[in-house]
Amino acid sequence: MKLKKNRFPVLLLAMATTLVSCNIDDGNGGGPPPPIPILANVYAVSNTSNNVMVYDFTPNGIGSRFFLTSSEDNEGIYYDVQADELVINSRSQKSMNTYSNVENTANGEGLNFLLSSNTILQSPRDIAVSNGFYVVSDNADVDGNPSTDDGRLFIFTRDASGYTLRNTVTVEYALWGIEFIGNDLYTVVDKTSDVAVLSNFISTYTTDVTAAPDKQITIEGIERTHGIVEDGGTVILTDIGDATILNDGAIHAISDFVSKFNAVPDGDVLPIAGNQTRVSGNFTQLGNPVAVDYENISQTIFVAERANEGGKVLFFSEIGPGGNIQPSFSSSFPGVSSLVFVDR
Repeated sequence: MKLKKNRFPVLLLAMATTLVSCNIDDGNGGGPPPPIPILANVYAVSNTSNNVMVYDFTPNGIGSRFFLTSSEDNEGIYYDVQADELVINSRSQKSMNTYSNVENTANGEGLNFLLSSNTILQSPRDIAVSNGFYVVSDNADVDGNPSTDDGRLFIFTRDASGYTLRNTVTVEYALWGIEFIGNDLYTVVDKTSDVAVLSNFISTYTTDVTAAPDKQITIEGIERTHGIVEDGGTVILTDIGDATILNDGAIHAISDFVSKFNAVPDGDVLPIAGNQTRVSGNFTQLGNPVAVDYENISQTIFVAERANEGGKVLFFSEIGPGGNIQPSFSSSFPGVSSLVFVDR
């Protein structure tokens, strides 16, 4: 889930390939060392624990910490820079939870629970935020017929007392990742290689309704897409391939995405050649990349890889022509399901 960032050009291209200690000794007479400045973070959550992993980008390299939440199964994450709040979907509690005072939470401590939605979610996968509206994609079976694909988009408003469900939008395809580009909501069509768009989403769909996408196209080269993110006009999509195979995942980078999407007729295919860059192969450690974020200035892709070794957080810097390339950073995080990059 992408965050609208402050656009500070952090030095991500010099990332270390392993975690470094955040302790420094500057010879200041034995006193406590000054705090190391944090330039940016990646926050990641898990399906199998209540941990939030935090990767801190510092002048010394990448350090890591962790926080604790009230939920043992989390998926979908958003960070509000101005409020210093993490918004996280709880699959176990069936709600969207908000935690405050994140920057002042000590390593290993519980996050400060602030507020939540009602327990109305069923199987949340992603969060997208636009103009004060919080949209959650949910892939639970809506009509009770497992042979038909469908999903729901929950649209919440928020005030000091919590979240209020404004309405739900049902779509007749399986959902996973979602992303606002302007006022339009782009959605992954799970179990396929397709992406669909619901135009002017917040203002068009104001009541409970079943909606058909304004347009749906196929992304050539993808077997089964899950994650989607946009920054600086570039969209990154993930391909989990066969969910039972641990080395067939991929990421696709598509620059000038909206123009390319608009140029493809409804129901047609966006070719790889001349349009996309694909990263895949055994060196990539990509098996089931379920979620993604992207920082356009440094051209760095952040991936939640669910399958390999039980879960990993992977970073790819300047993928160039793509192919079978190694990640610039790899860290074990069992059950990782979602992540978000925050530019400080």
